[in-house]
Amino acid sequence: MRITRRAFAGLMVAALLSAACISSPPAPETVIYLVRHAEKQTGDDPALTDEGQARAEELALTLKNAGITRIYSTDTARTRQTAAPLAATLNLPVEIYDASDLPAFASELTTQTGTILVVGHSNTTPPLAEQLGGDPGTEINEAGEFDRLYVLHVRGETVRTELRRYGSRYKP
Repeated sequence: MRITRRAFAGLMVAALLSAACISSPPAPETVIYLVRHAEKQTGDDPALTDEGQARAEELALTLKNAGITRIYSTDTARTRQTAAPLAATLNLPVEIYDASDLPAFASELTTQTGTILVVGHSNTTPPLAEQLGGDPGTEINEAGEFDRLYVLHVRGETVRTELRRYGSRYKP
């Protein structure tokens, strides 16, 4: 059987169109950074210590080129102050979220694209990672662990978790 050039070209166009219809572009990736607030003073709604302020500045340096498009914080002084240096550097508002309803917040985050920072607490950050489909890691040491940085790479239903450390006291 002999195929003419015209017929061959037609078959190739049909094959390409068929392949284009079958394959769809990959889902966009959303990157979500989760971090606990920096070192805090004591008392009701405590502010950051000097060491905590320095750590918040280090967080800003760590993430200033990460492409952050949104910043979320709980409505406490220590979390807002942890987010503030990066927000100022990027000229972004700090949006307040309700940590008492992590499933709803996680659901909201999964509808977004881009690169997001969420500042929370030792008892909300690992559960939020888990709500998002990531690895919560071990329990955060309440007394002294302020340098854990979760990086969740969300693409469709797939979530890949990186656990990093940041700050001058952390030596890789």
